[in-house]
Amino acid sequence: MTNIEQIAATVEFDRLKRTDGYSSSTRQSNFKLGKRGLQALSWLAPIALVIAWELLAQAGWLSPQVLPAPSKVVKTAIKLAATGSLLNDFGVSLLRAIAGFAVGAGVGFTLGTLVGFSRIAEAAIDRSVQMIRAIPFLALLPLVIVWLGVGEAEKIFLVALGVTFPIYVNTTLGIRQVDPKLIELGRIQGLNSLQLIRRIILPGALPSILTGVRYALATAWLALVVAETIGAESGIGFLAMDAREFLRTDVIVLTIVIYALIGVAADAIARLLERRLLAWHPNYGGMR
Repeated sequence: MTNIEQIAATVEFDRLKRTDGYSSSTRQSNFKLGKRGLQALSWLAPIALVIAWELLAQAGWLSPQVLPAPSKVVKTAIKLAATGSLLNDFGVSLLRAIAGFAVGAGVGFTLGTLVGFSRIAEAAIDRSVQMIRAIPFLALLPLVIVWLGVGEAEKIFLVALGVTFPIYVNTTLGIRQVDPKLIELGRIQGLNSLQLIRRIILPGALPSILTGVRYALATAWLALVVAETIGAESGIGFLAMDAREFLRTDVIVLTIVIYALIGVAADAIARLLERRLLAWHPNYGGMR
């Protein structure tokens, strides 16, 4: 780490202590519980919920047609996995989500960077983006189908649209919220504009950008659920809609569980990226 980066990290740390209420007592309490203890605590409520769900189902208080027992859902998952249909549908949905996320993240980051750095770009772009962001997915769906049909392009477009806005908003805010003292410090040290962007502004905006990535990962699957309910012949959403036609609540619950597990996995990946990319940041790398 260079002298400038060390000083920048120190200034950023002081700012966090003032604005975010960063206290040593909080860190000490987290340390006493331990990392593994915190992880175990985070799984306590879901495990208790599943146990209660199973007990109520086995006692006959929950109808299998309304909410099947977790054990029944697991058996259904094993059967579908054995036939290969579950893995195929999961793979199709995953590829759609990845493609849409890549497109949406690229567009959102590009627009957010332009608006974050330029008031002219903000005047030209931001109002239109905010108007589109306010439109629900379901309202756009008929028009998107007219434009793109009911093929893969329609599904990837809806995912990309949902991903664009969280990354756009958080990229813009991250750039705008970089401490002016850090920028002034870089200028005093003789950094040119490109060096300021690379060494100070983008690293300073990175926490906000990664927060946008976490929101975008959740939104990507939400958009995909909407997309796969119309004209799909494969995917997790298609599996759920097909199960609805035959009143297979066990399959429907299975798809919901899959979406939940995907959300947990995606959030874990985003947190890992935060820890790796923000190792210098006291709220991330300093608290691992």
